[in-house]
Amino acid sequence: MKKRIYFNDVVARDGFQMESNFVPTEAKIKLVNELSHCGFAKVEVTSFTSPKAIPMLRDAEEVMGRIERVSGVEYSVLVPNLRGAERALEAKADELNLVMSTSETHNLANLRMTREKSFAALSEVIRHVGARAPINVSLSTSFGCPMEGDVAQSVIEEYADRFAALGVRGLSICDTTGMANPAQVIRMAESLQQQLPNLQLTFHFHNTRGMGLANVLAAVQSGITRFDGSLGGLGGCPYAPGASGNIASEDAIYMLDEMGFDTGIDIPRLLDIARELPNIVGHEVPGQMIKAGLNCNLHSAPPYVEALRHPPKCA
Repeated sequence: MKKRIYFNDVVARDGFQMESNFVPTEAKIKLVNELSHCGFAKVEVTSFTSPKAIPMLRDAEEVMGRIERVSGVEYSVLVPNLRGAERALEAKADELNLVMSTSETHNLANLRMTREKSFAALSEVIRHVGARAPINVSLSTSFGCPMEGDVAQSVIEEYADRFAALGVRGLSICDTTGMANPAQVIRMAESLQQQLPNLQLTFHFHNTRGMGLANVLAAVQSGITRFDGSLGGLGGCPYAPGASGNIASEDAIYMLDEMGFDTGIDIPRLLDIARELPNIVGHEVPGQMIKAGLNCNLHSAPPYVEALRHPPKCA
């Protein structure tokens, strides 16, 4: 039996929040609906932050209220505080995703508070939400901080323990600026699985230094089965210098599918959606599969491959 791998696509939140031009509400809804029919385990739809802080996601309620809810797909949202959590619950989010950084400097830049103040604030949200919705906590800069350098693995393990004790369902271990390497990923994956065997662990990688897919593979081979990805490789952190895009969902999914893993994703359908992304955001996107297409023996290939299959006759 093939090993099952679960993907959460974050383009509608993490990907779009970095864009300078507002993505229309209708386009967001359409994209989330299309992703929902591709086989994703989760789709991160939006963020219930202040519209002043992230104007791109000022339509969070409308988007959540109008998307099609597909059976088997969880619709996750980012919430920063108690008010955001209440808005998310009113919008019937399936999962609330909370965020803090394991780096003190990055947490101050991103959230304007110390790590301990963040932990206290998120603890209050977790207690307030209770059993009304499952909670995931994303630990940013878990593989290194562009401001501080290395972040000790023991720091990630400590916060993982503390959040697990509060009853969260899952943790996302985030490589916010693409500083991770496969050996580091293996150590982290093995340690956290042994430490917290009943916690839902998700790994979140960036391809800033070209190691995104290598890190996914290292995590899979270490037993991790859940990953974040962003259609087209869009996204990044506005408060971390050099933090270019997330791994492209379609690139990682294609790699694992080719290796014999079961991702549950309709890859040709996903590629069709990904090819529309440049029209939505108004620029090219980093993903490779959009450009290359599937293997030539499969039923999806870009136009130049079709031209090679049927070259014009020479005079």
